[in-house]
Amino acid sequence: MILFACTVVSVFVTAASGDKEPFFSKAALLHGGQFTAALLAILVAHELGHFVASRIHRVEASLPYFIPLPFLSPFGTMGAVIRMRGTITTRRALLDIGASGPLAGLAVALPMYVWGVSHSRLVAASQEGMVELGESIALKLLDRYAGPTIPTGMELELSPVAFAAWAGLFITMINLLPVGQLDGGHVAYSLFGPRQDAIARNVHRATLVFFFVNVVGFWSRDLQAGLRFEHLGRHVGNSVFWLVWFEMLAILGSLSRRANDERRPPEKLSARTRAIATLGLVGLASVGQKQSSPVYWVVWFAALAGLLVMEWRVGCLSKHDLFDHPPTGAEPLGVGRAAIAVITLVVFALLFMPTPIAM
Repeated sequence: MILFACTVVSVFVTAASGDKEPFFSKAALLHGGQFTAALLAILVAHELGHFVASRIHRVEASLPYFIPLPFLSPFGTMGAVIRMRGTITTRRALLDIGASGPLAGLAVALPMYVWGVSHSRLVAASQEGMVELGESIALKLLDRYAGPTIPTGMELELSPVAFAAWAGLFITMINLLPVGQLDGGHVAYSLFGPRQDAIARNVHRATLVFFFVNVVGFWSRDLQAGLRFEHLGRHVGNSVFWLVWFEMLAILGSLSRRANDERRPPEKLSARTRAIATLGLVGLASVGQKQSSPVYWVVWFAALAGLLVMEWRVGCLSKHDLFDHPPTGAEPLGVGRAAIAVITLVVFALLFMPTPIAM
């Protein structure tokens, strides 16, 4: 309850302080309250989906632990987790527990987004300091169905409820990455079995590819327009999310494997080294948002290359088992559950945002 209360305060303060009005104004407090209620409703639904499915399959699980993160997170939280002390012994149970959270969260987030976007307002487009939220196939369809027509020179400012629903869909997308013991990893393993371990390694490497594709894609447009390094810092900042998740997944995989086997020797590239290196790169990218010096970015990419060389030699770009899923029984899912697994992975594809947030 203490963590939940702290998360409520953290989300509220983050949302209210991000409003254009003064913090203690009626508008800012209303904005913070609406966003907090909507986002926490989605997170609670997500975690209770896991909790109920765990209880149905007699897998011992805790109530959700909510994680407050004021200001460092644009939402004021890193979501929530539940601890499962029991072993998931069948693919059917694995699917039910893995898919129930995202699907329960979606059942709350989708109608919230439809309502919220229909109650959003149009404002004059402003390029200065504008934040662009990522788009997905699902969001484009929902905008076309429920959102207003946006005239030239105008843009849609999402209502607090719509922004909270967007955040919930974004968090669901991350959870559904078919890697390791994320929800998507559970769902994919229940469907594909041990073949999922190889799929997970390729999906993990794809996050690094997305980082470089984003940077090169944005920068190539600048080069075509006759610009050189003027906006490279902004492009790196808009793409670094995928680099962070490339390393974050490796850290989670390392910690998970260590927790499951205490006799396992320490990783040659430790979670602490990865975390420090990643935070350093993110910090330098943030400081250099408006830095147009080619020397600055040559040094930054050289530091990144050093980290990737270590990953290639002794880390997650070499032969490893960081994302190998704990084995379950070999019995098939059955037609009905297999269809649910496929639908859940299709949902991930529909929610996928190539560039989640851009400045």
